[in-house]
Amino acid sequence: MNPAIDLPAPDAEALAHSERVAAHIRSEIAAAGGWISFARYMELALYAPGLGYYSAGARKLGAAGDFVTAPELTPLFGHTLARQLAQAMGEGLEEILEVGAGSGALAASVLEELERLHALPARYLILELSADLRERSRDTLAARVPHLLERVAWLNRLPPSFCGVILGNEVLDAMPVHQVQQHSGRVDELGVEIAEGAFRVAPRPAEKALLEAAVALSLPEDYCTEIGLAAQAFMRSIGECLEKGVVLFIDYGFPAHEFYHPDRREGTLMCHYRHRAHDDPFFLPGLQDITAHVDFSAIATAAVEAGLEPAGYATQAQFLINCGITDVLAQVPVDDVLRYLPLSNQANRLLSPAEMGELFKAIAFSKHWQVPLLGFSQGDRAHTL
Repeated sequence: MNPAIDLPAPDAEALAHSERVAAHIRSEIAAAGGWISFARYMELALYAPGLGYYSAGARKLGAAGDFVTAPELTPLFGHTLARQLAQAMGEGLEEILEVGAGSGALAASVLEELERLHALPARYLILELSADLRERSRDTLAARVPHLLERVAWLNRLPPSFCGVILGNEVLDAMPVHQVQQHSGRVDELGVEIAEGAFRVAPRPAEKALLEAAVALSLPEDYCTEIGLAAQAFMRSIGECLEKGVVLFIDYGFPAHEFYHPDRREGTLMCHYRHRAHDDPFFLPGLQDITAHVDFSAIATAAVEAGLEPAGYATQAQFLINCGITDVLAQVPVDDVLRYLPLSNQANRLLSPAEMGELFKAIAFSKHWQVPLLGFSQGDRAHTL
């Protein structure tokens, strides 16, 4: 597809910024001898300091941005998720560490409900690499829960050790992925080169850990897909830093047997620009999000290798139902139509198989903490991983 045909044109300032990002990537390609991996391209486009999509100041989330996450859609998501966190707080875990808090909407909703449940954490830590998003999350919390700001602290790296709950919503899908292609009996890694001044996909033989991971998948011939080595490494880092507690991630994706299904031979890479989805990662670098679905089987394997124990895997709908979303919704009287009807519609988007309910999954791990988690009390699909 050519997204330029049907996607909104940026203004002159945004276009100039994208060109600066593209120039930065071109210089890196030149310095590397004319080729970089797609994972490196994605990393630069999203996270290059002061330039990348998540590192610069453009608005990304919400109606004025490029996509909407569940916490941005409705506080109902965070209020329900807080029920799971309240259980953990009640069983002796005292701190929460949210990875990639975005605008701070989830943190604000979680803290609101935890306060109502008398289950506030001693500290709510936020790991956020983007200075822009750190400021936005601070502003959101200052507006919605100003009296709880003293409990919140921002980090720019994982702490060396942590006891509590580590939480992330739509974090793993934004981590750079390698692209591979099974073709003519061999595995190639897809990278990026420059041809006539434009970025172009270019294959090279896959090597080392990427080749090993691809061979283990036994991919069909003429099959292109993504392998999330960065997300797997991140899970190992979490396993190393967590001394005691729970890890909980919510994201969209599949177990390996679905992710690498023969019919999914074009992979899952997707870009988001002005609430439109397309498949061209070279369109306006720095102005669009680039994501891939999560291979939850690989995430589980990496977590177990790092000393974590599986604690649950379920659809988002099942997880939220287990956590009591209907009870949270019932806090608003049905006859209060102006408040109840929007919340009911938002709940439908969170739960419906046609919306976020089935594609999004919740996956959890624990370490030195054996309490069964509320969110997986029914419908646990861990056996499918």
